[in-house]
Amino acid sequence: MDTYSSKFSAHHVVLFPFMSKGHIIPILNLARLLLRRGMAVTMFTTTGNRPFIAESLADTSVFIIDIPFPQNAPEIPPGVESTDLLPSMSLFFSFCKATKQMQSMVEEKLQGLVQVQPVSFMVSDGFLWWTFESATKFGLPRLVFTGMNQFVSCVSRAVFEDRLLDRAESDDELITVTRFPWIKVTRNDFNTVMPNPNGPTMEVFIDQVKSMSNSSGYIVNSFYELEKVYIDNWNSEKRPKVWCVGPLCLAEPELEPQKKPFWIQWLDQKLAQGCSVLYVAFGSQAEVPSEQLQQIAMGLQESKANFLWVLRKKESESILDEGFEETVKGRGIVVKQWVDQRQILKHQCIEGFLSHCGWNSALESICYGVPILAWPMIAEQALNARMVVEEIKVGWLRWLWQTVMDRLGRR
Repeated sequence: MDTYSSKFSAHHVVLFPFMSKGHIIPILNLARLLLRRGMAVTMFTTTGNRPFIAESLADTSVFIIDIPFPQNAPEIPPGVESTDLLPSMSLFFSFCKATKQMQSMVEEKLQGLVQVQPVSFMVSDGFLWWTFESATKFGLPRLVFTGMNQFVSCVSRAVFEDRLLDRAESDDELITVTRFPWIKVTRNDFNTVMPNPNGPTMEVFIDQVKSMSNSSGYIVNSFYELEKVYIDNWNSEKRPKVWCVGPLCLAEPELEPQKKPFWIQWLDQKLAQGCSVLYVAFGSQAEVPSEQLQQIAMGLQESKANFLWVLRKKESESILDEGFEETVKGRGIVVKQWVDQRQILKHQCIEGFLSHCGWNSALESICYGVPILAWPMIAEQALNARMVVEEIKVGWLRWLWQTVMDRLGRR
């Protein structure tokens, strides 16, 4: 159990992460941070996500309340309680919309909770827009967690408020962001961020934006020294205010496993041989077409570089039937299960990370000093890539693949 007892804590915080590993994990780390400040923490989640959260926080005093996920939600397959398990990311906003059916039960649980121990404030994910209504009913300040950095928030606001995308003649034409003239973006950078303005998802998106604007503030998984310009810009011009609480990945204790997993043992061997290794992973959400995976496999195979490639099981089926693992045996391995990414990134032989540029992965890579080869795919990842490559200059874009692979292949 955590050394801080929730029984006599002066402050009690409710956390409610969105049902996606990339959103849940930083909130788990935020829970640990709050516990270290002597606060009591209650975590809301769904029944299906409870085991993962309970196991992750087993050494703490966090109290977990689980709510059944709506059954028979339109378009959502039975048993799917996390976006990681959606058959297609085209169902993302349908999944978001389905979560509102949980509101009445969440409020029922909140009613009982506040009678036992008063709640100081709530931190809930921006995709759970309806939690603002729930918090307001009980007089609770609601802080928003979005999983994004402040660079993305500021640049997106500037682009949309100034209608800069209307000036572009093509999707890949570079446009200067007038409020930050050293930044150039394209329409393609935003094609996976905004829903179709004429589609049914726009209503959910607008509700999310409204609830965030009316909330008491934003919790950002970043740190002031990394994004000083954009944090100061937002807090001087915009409300609600932004508070940086990151890097949250450093709040989780780094425990050495009793038995090293095979991929860490393999990295140890490469270190002993004096070899550098490229780490390849594209997160839990992006849908990488099998043709693209095969091209990546071909590039890794022909590069002669050492690599560790983490793939989801369904992705691995599209390339492994062709004898790929046997061909690269000795200098490359494919891992088809969940890994502790921090253990890989902090390994001394890892000298590059081919990444989708999800913010969790990018921030972890920054913390462990590993250069990023950016291959953005969905959501705000294209803007993350611009930040990594052009703003803080700790990476390259994927079309510089050959230069990086040549460098690694010579070692």
